[in-house]
Amino acid sequence: MAAVYAQPAAANYFSAPAHAPPKQRGYRICDQCGAVEQPHLGRFRLCGGCMTTQYCSQDCQKAHWPSHKPICQHTASQISSAKQPSHGAIDESLVKGLRKFVSAHSTLLSWAGFQALQLKRLPSNIRQNALLIELNYRHSSSDSLRRFSIKGTHIVPRTYVTDNDPLVGQDILRREERCRKSGGIGCAVVLIQCGDISQVMPVEVDSPSRISWDSREDWLQVLQHFVESGRTDFKPISTTPRGIVYG
Repeated sequence: MAAVYAQPAAANYFSAPAHAPPKQRGYRICDQCGAVEQPHLGRFRLCGGCMTTQYCSQDCQKAHWPSHKPICQHTASQISSAKQPSHGAIDESLVKGLRKFVSAHSTLLSWAGFQALQLKRLPSNIRQNALLIELNYRHSSSDSLRRFSIKGTHIVPRTYVTDNDPLVGQDILRREERCRKSGGIGCAVVLIQCGDISQVMPVEVDSPSRISWDSREDWLQVLQHFVESGRTDFKPISTTPRGIVYG
């Protein structure tokens, strides 16, 4: 029997906000110094090559480059090879669109991975499984975010990602070690795939005692709802000592 909830999983679930919401992003951690992004003080920058690693400053980005260079160039070469004529079915707009999609929906995708892997109840799942999200792509939509829809989701062995690409696997392990040193449980892996193009999204997860997100079995319905409506204003429900909050 499907679970019944008294509250929707996210703010504005049943009605879009009256005004266009500001772009939402999950908080970012500087890959060099470990600082946490404070949006009111300034936005962190994404690496332009891999669009995954983030930095609080240009100085940190420069300092991290020697260790980041292998995975960054590897990711960039994968994207470049996908644009070659031998991949005739690959559309360059799809490659760019997928990267934009992952960045715009980072909070939603992180939350979906957390729910799908049941990390609040079974934290050990983070070391065993990953969430694979398959997308459909529609060229005809004028809104770049509404070109994607959910084709399907699957729980796959984490080795499906880490063993198929050792460099990506090493990067995930590096993030996992950093997360555990700061008290987290590790790095959840979300793989977003559209046709032959894919992007790995590593999500560093706090310990369950520090995570206020409610556990939800309706995560797939919520994921489909926000993706297919092209909305990036996802703010998940949390039950705290102060009551129910969204965000």
